[in-house]
Amino acid sequence: MQKKRIEKLMGNRFDFTVEAENETEADFFLETAISEIKRIESKLTTFNNESETFRINENAGKQAVEVSEETYRLIERSKKISDLTQGAFDISYGSVDKKFWNFDTKMTKLPDKDLAKKSVGLINYKNIILNEEKKTVFLKNEGMRIGFGGIGKGYAAEKCRTLLKSLGAKAGIVNASGDLTTWGTPENKEKWTIGIVHPDFKDEPFSYLEIADLAVATSGNYEKFVMIGGKKYSHTIDPKTGFPVQGIKSVTIICPNAEISDALATPVTIMGIEAGLGMINQMKNISCIIIDDQNNFYYSKNINLL
Repeated sequence: MQKKRIEKLMGNRFDFTVEAENETEADFFLETAISEIKRIESKLTTFNNESETFRINENAGKQAVEVSEETYRLIERSKKISDLTQGAFDISYGSVDKKFWNFDTKMTKLPDKDLAKKSVGLINYKNIILNEEKKTVFLKNEGMRIGFGGIGKGYAAEKCRTLLKSLGAKAGIVNASGDLTTWGTPENKEKWTIGIVHPDFKDEPFSYLEIADLAVATSGNYEKFVMIGGKKYSHTIDPKTGFPVQGIKSVTIICPNAEISDALATPVTIMGIEAGLGMINQMKNISCIIIDDQNNFYYSKNINLL
């Protein structure tokens, strides 16, 4: 049997689907999944002064903070993705001064370009200093902040999948607001059928993928944006300029790992179509779909849509 559950976690909608022998087993899997997401959220949130992320940020420019092995390795992997994307992915994006881009209805004019650029001056993953022996994290400059908005949902979905598989859940989906991961196959089917969202019609997929044991993440300007002077400005900020990225409406990444698919969607948006596809085409087992502002579609070499 198949059972589903929807919960708001990590500030986002999570959709859980599991295949189980009976309702009792399904409820156990679903409750376990929700507990795992809550556990991860308690570590990574910036809104709780008990979290490891909060302590790291509070001690920026002052002292190193000892963290759990789990958090340390996530930050370590994040820095490697920053290297890979030449800084287009950077968890120190949390340093951006929120007064420049709130993406709320009160925002009616663009910030000053020079001030916006200055506001991203603290974004630099190379100033996140890790100590392997002591498992400490030190933000080199006062005012620096890290956040896991670009990788956290995918990481949580991936951890959830691994845990449920270890407990005997033969098949399922964890969908963290568009960052989803699958394992096994649904009853009487060979694969899961996943809709790829169109940025202009977010409730209407433009195409479908049949996948098994794969993850899909989409980053688009339909998620958070503000309209100023009749022009849309999305929540994806270029760390070099302090201004939202223009030219791309959405990026979808398909690969075996939800953490990776989540982490690559935003940097491809920042890098642009040519550089983004160029990077993806050099990677094994990773595919990409890009939609630009004129609704042109671009695909990596190994895409197979239905």
